[in-house]
Amino acid sequence: MRAFPILAAAFLVGPLATSAQQPRINATDPQPSCTMCQGAFIPLSEIEAYTEKAINEDLTDQQVRAHDIGKAHVGIGLVYRGRLEGPRPNSVAEHDLVSEVYHVISGSATLMLGPDITQKERRPATMQTVREFNGPGHNGNEIRNGIEYNLRAGDVVIIPAGTGHLFTRIDDHVRYLMIRIDPDKVTPIKTAVQSRQYLAGTSR
Repeated sequence: MRAFPILAAAFLVGPLATSAQQPRINATDPQPSCTMCQGAFIPLSEIEAYTEKAINEDLTDQQVRAHDIGKAHVGIGLVYRGRLEGPRPNSVAEHDLVSEVYHVISGSATLMLGPDITQKERRPATMQTVREFNGPGHNGNEIRNGIEYNLRAGDVVIIPAGTGHLFTRIDDHVRYLMIRIDPDKVTPIKTAVQSRQYLAGTSR
């Protein structure tokens, strides 16, 4: 299995902010958008534990961490999808406020992207993915004039908020890190302690 924690760590420079203010060297210097904030680290072993949980419990999307970086929250998810021979009805996803970056770890799949979505239906606010992972959005039936991309391990995909995304085929499986960019902070923080509790089965 490839080692891949570098990408996740790169997106996790953020707070546990303190009240201390670092003085400016020059009066005209800009202030950091996250003042005196701590970073976060996700070890490979934790990502592997989420993968094992996904396979054993038939889970697709799990939030590993969500971190406050001052002007936004950044979430790190682990997604595991099994074989898919064709798109399912109403399986186009779109998120109003949260943008996503995929970093493919293993497997291969075909992903369609595009903003023009047919038969959009609002996702219920009670859904776990809406409440905890990627905020409000829609499902839809098709993407008009969508562009398909063949994904392989190592590939990276950027999906802006409002852009529809749909897996049209998965050869055996596809596993990827999901980096969620949440400038409106509509999703909650998830700490390392909460992650350990979740993996131990003491919280959901």
